[in-house]
Amino acid sequence: SDVYKRQDFILSIASYRSSLSSFSKPIFTEDKKEIQVEEIRHPLLEECVANDLYLENKSLLLTGSNMSGKTTFIRAIGVNVLLAQTIFTTLSEKYQAPFFKLATSIRISDDISEGKSYYLAEVDSINDLLENAKTDEAPFLFIIDEVFKGTNTIERVGAARAILEFLNQKNHLVLVSTHDIELTDLLKDGFVLYHFQEQIQDDELFFDYKLKKGILQKRNAIRILELAKYPEEVIENARVTAQFLEGEKSER
Repeated sequence: SDVYKRQDFILSIASYRSSLSSFSKPIFTEDKKEIQVEEIRHPLLEECVANDLYLENKSLLLTGSNMSGKTTFIRAIGVNVLLAQTIFTTLSEKYQAPFFKLATSIRISDDISEGKSYYLAEVDSINDLLENAKTDEAPFLFIIDEVFKGTNTIERVGAARAILEFLNQKNHLVLVSTHDIELTDLLKDGFVLYHFQEQIQDDELFFDYKLKKGILQKRNAIRILELAKYPEEVIENARVTAQFLEGEKSER
């Protein structure tokens, strides 16, 4: 009967909560553009580094290198939104936000059977988000891991700016990770800038997975190739090319 189903549901929630080292009950606010979380964690990581995030009237633009924690963090936010809105439980010390509708573009792949390229798969996925952004109903939380990484840099940055500004309207909130540092200047009026940064200690990579406010200042991609024992001529060629491209960019 429905009574037994409700009891099973309540017992399942209680059992899950008892398995956690700590949790909090969400605080739901009016339909406005905000999210406030403290010590938020991903439920599938046993030794997850907790982070805080506070957004009000602006969305999140997240930069950082590969493996530094960008995708895991925005996924952690998305999973906790679902947990908050379904079982009234979050893996955080504090969770405060409106009741969001959730739409994501995270794990995109090409489809050989349908003759769909990676880029076209991205186009379809992002277009779904754009349609959702037109709604006047409850605010959406849009979570995007990179925008159009399947195409060239100039058009990717141009398209990403237009798309993110469109999604960031009304009370919708956007969490987006990117490698395109150019977007940090183009979107600074509507987005708060955060980053993850790896360190190199004793010729080894070290990730602290701590969210830091501001723009990513240091790039270590070529240094990582060097640590991986790439041929010296490859490393030198990469450095020369990178310096040339940086010079070209600064002269524009």
